[in-house]
Amino acid sequence: MKERFLVVNFKAYPAAFREEALEVAKKAAELAGKLSKTRIILAVPAPMTYKIAGVYEDIYLQHLDPLGYGAHTGYIPAEAIGDLPVRGTLVNHSEHKIPFRDIAKIIDAVKRAGKEVIACADTPSEAAGLAYLKPDMIAIEPPELIGTGIPVSKAKPEVITKSVEAVHRVDPEITVLAGAGISSPDDAIKAVELGAKGVLVASIVMKSKDPARSLEALAYALEKT
Repeated sequence: MKERFLVVNFKAYPAAFREEALEVAKKAAELAGKLSKTRIILAVPAPMTYKIAGVYEDIYLQHLDPLGYGAHTGYIPAEAIGDLPVRGTLVNHSEHKIPFRDIAKIIDAVKRAGKEVIACADTPSEAAGLAYLKPDMIAIEPPELIGTGIPVSKAKPEVITKSVEAVHRVDPEITVLAGAGISSPDDAIKAVELGAKGVLVASIVMKSKDPARSLEALAYALEKT
């Protein structure tokens, strides 16, 4: 069981669909053999799933829909996760919020397939509510800080501490991650010092001039915490 988690959301940045995506995946695969306590998870766009999976195994989908197989055009049914080369999915990211009942359906379907879920929350109270659904991890991300370069670990440290407390009152086994505005390895270290087990990041890697190098710097920073 890993102690630290670095989750990189590729989002829909240009780098998520270009050669940089494979370079990040290759770097993650290289680091996986060197890191003793830090797990790297890449949340990739659905069209890139098989391409990235050919390079690195520890990948997630960015979203699933609360549906089973059937006549659904333009959706990714949650039931399909059992047939895809991924280990889990994000759900309820602040850029793709869905109703609580749909989150519950997705988590249930993913768990039945033996896969993992990271549920995203905007606030400590939402994080506590999601804890009752028993996802594997909950990522706290104040939406107003996402993509700003203003890290939650410095701007709103109480959001991390309160979220960890709130989630663990419901279920101490759930891993809590922190995100939003993480723009340096020091920001990630600070998030861990505040009680998170790792970070959920995006632009610090995917908008970097050298995404693979940025990934490496974050991974080694977490490895040392």
